[in-house]
Amino acid sequence: MATLGEKIKAAAYLEGEFVLRSGQISKYYLDKYLFETNYEILGELSDAFASKIAKDYPQVDLLAAPELGAVAIVAAISPKVKKNFVIVRKDQKDYGTSKRIEGRIEGAKHILIIEDILTTGGAAIMAAKVLRELGYNVVGILGTIDRLQGAQAAIEAEGLKYDTLLTKHDLGI
Repeated sequence: MATLGEKIKAAAYLEGEFVLRSGQISKYYLDKYLFETNYEILGELSDAFASKIAKDYPQVDLLAAPELGAVAIVAAISPKVKKNFVIVRKDQKDYGTSKRIEGRIEGAKHILIIEDILTTGGAAIMAAKVLRELGYNVVGILGTIDRLQGAQAAIEAEGLKYDTLLTKHDLGI
């Protein structure tokens, strides 16, 4: 039986020349939407996250995800760990309720950010900064896959706990 890493690689690994969110050029790309929209992989991922959260983050009372990448993942995890989640927008919207945080956050004491692919950690760090500026305690960032291109150092430099389910090596990259 294929491991979760093997399944993700089979579903989402692309070769070519790609510009990453960080601006870096890469010879490979992990198309997160190709594994996050696959019900079998998403189910296994959410089980793995739920197990890790129960074991390593029992104090967490709210999950958060940066818009848009990890939203499917955090939505799949939330019912399994019986914790609500919020979505942290990249920018405050200028219509409707004009919120930067979507979902109910009031009363949260310990927030864990869930991320999909970590390269430099930029989107997750941005989400943590937004939450911290609003006075919330972000306990750490838990990624799905780390490309091992600086995310850990950048996240830890922000005083946040870094954690990940898989690295590129677990995918055979």
